[in-house]
Amino acid sequence: MTLLTRHRQAWEDIGRVDPMWGVLNDASRRHGRWDPAEFFATGERDIVRVLERGEQIGLPRQRKVALDFGCGVGRFTRALASQFENYIGVDISETMLEQAREWNRDCTRCRFVLNTTGDLRPFESASIDLIYTKYVLQHLPSTALVQSYLSEFVRILRPEGLLVFQLPSRIAPIHRIQPRRRLYDLLRRLGISERLLLGRLELTPIRMRAMPEAQVTDFVTRLGARVMWVERGSDLDHIYYLTR
Repeated sequence: MTLLTRHRQAWEDIGRVDPMWGVLNDASRRHGRWDPAEFFATGERDIVRVLERGEQIGLPRQRKVALDFGCGVGRFTRALASQFENYIGVDISETMLEQAREWNRDCTRCRFVLNTTGDLRPFESASIDLIYTKYVLQHLPSTALVQSYLSEFVRILRPEGLLVFQLPSRIAPIHRIQPRRRLYDLLRRLGISERLLLGRLELTPIRMRAMPEAQVTDFVTRLGARVMWVERGSDLDHIYYLTR
């Protein structure tokens, strides 16, 4: 089983058992304790901040198409669809997408796309005005895959569009071992139910990954992107604003 296949299985597991907690981790909201209205309101607040920052730097120049990478159950869908002519949510989990479609069944401008490869081949180059992804790249199974998606983001971004992504710059050594994730992976391979592992045992398949800011900016610059702004809320919450 490839890394990407295992990654997909992990998010299918989460989508079946505790999707909102999987999208937005909060120990007090585990076991289905997220109130949906509160959950989706966090997405609305995030999009307001992103678009306000975008206005400050004059991007994106137009608002035709927004792409939400790793959309999960659609935390950002309503907020983005209200600001753009078309919204595309992309996720690796069909279970998550089914729920996103249900939560947004009345949104005629919304389209949800399953993507299980390490690229974004369904999307044409220079076709997207805003690409947004938060708490997604940090969970990918390899640095090479992070870089692959960053390359694809730059490829599909329209000139004078806006790419916004979050990626930790550093993870504390104590959190790099990730014993609960490793135990989950082992027990899942042995056939133990995801409901037991995520529920009673409170294990998790979610991994964490970081890239130093200098490495990120060097990589995207070599792709031909321009870094317009970096928000440094914490080591875990570096948010990059790019254009091309």
